[in-house]
Amino acid sequence: MKRQKRDRLDRAHSRGYQAGITGRPKENCPYQTTDTRSHWLGGWRLAMSERSVFA
Repeated sequence: MKRQKRDRLDRAHSRGYQAGITGRPKENCPYQTTDTRSHWLGGWRLAMSERSVFA
């Protein structure tokens, strides 16, 4: 996998994580492509699970 592609997917994951931590709904995902969207949602799900543990 190219570094550029990996960086883009890592960025999508971290943006999804930030959205989840702040409580934004998953419907606010800005990505349309399946691969990038799945990374964003993965970060969002991780943040939501961590949020429920600390709440």
